[in-house]
Amino acid sequence: MADAGLITFAVAQDVTEAIADWNRWLESERRASTHTADAYRRDLAAFFSFLTDHLGCEPALKDLQDLTPADFRSYLARRSAEGLARSSIARSMSTLRNFFRFLDRAGTVHNPAIDAVRTPKTPSSIPKALTPDDALAAVKAAGEMQDEPWLAKRDMAIMLLLYGCGLRISEALGLNGGDISSGGTAGNNTEGTLRVVGKGNKERIVPVLPIVSDAIGSYRLSCPHAITDEDPLFVGSRGARLNPGVVQRQVRKIRALLGLSDSATPHAFRHSFATHLLAKGGDLRTIQELLGHASLSTTQRYTAVDEERLRTVYDDAHPRARDN
Repeated sequence: MADAGLITFAVAQDVTEAIADWNRWLESERRASTHTADAYRRDLAAFFSFLTDHLGCEPALKDLQDLTPADFRSYLARRSAEGLARSSIARSMSTLRNFFRFLDRAGTVHNPAIDAVRTPKTPSSIPKALTPDDALAAVKAAGEMQDEPWLAKRDMAIMLLLYGCGLRISEALGLNGGDISSGGTAGNNTEGTLRVVGKGNKERIVPVLPIVSDAIGSYRLSCPHAITDEDPLFVGSRGARLNPGVVQRQVRKIRALLGLSDSATPHAFRHSFATHLLAKGGDLRTIQELLGHASLSTTQRYTAVDEERLRTVYDDAHPRARDN
């Protein structure tokens, strides 16, 4: 019996040991974030649950060695029949490739059959940005929907972080008290910085606007739980690190209150941050660094840069364009 997060599934002992080795590799050498590692484990659990039914027995390493492309395609067909989105199916295949390559490097299982299976193409989707007025209205609403004053200040500070600093929800809720420097005292109008640990445990420094620093400072002063440098910055009513589900529920309530579209999710505020910076003439490279993107092409897609905008940037910046 193997364990993938909260999901257990039946496999032979040698597979259980291989999965444990893979989990240790993800955490120690790959340095995968908790969110990423949990997603990988859920994908692997789904695959082995399928494989047990597919083979009619608890899979062992020798069974993994003998899998054919047809077996992997059967798994994809099962996941598709279950209504899984193509993006999730593609991620599942990425997880399996990762796992089988690990087994291959370890000399445990060599099965090139998985390389013969084509990963489903995923549609290119871009989150819709809120208008500046809607984004600010949502921030204000976040501070009006809690009966407890300190919880209202907490929610408003989180929303300002998402929109004012372009953080992912996991990044905002992963902050500790010591990750914000300078500023942070209510009413001092001082700009600070944030140390953010993003995808792949990559660290970046993000400037914090005075309004965001003040909101965080006001929340910390009113919070009934002590927040030291090592403590979670954003906590729930019992003092534990805040769960993303709490913020997602609040955003759904705000969305209903303001009549916003279903695309107004926590991630949409990060997208709005980038889109509004770009609309005001922000430099793509700077926005890339603020968002923590490894590739500039990701930033271009994420901010929905259109041909007209790129042409304007080219005409303003390229020396030969000025000669025409």
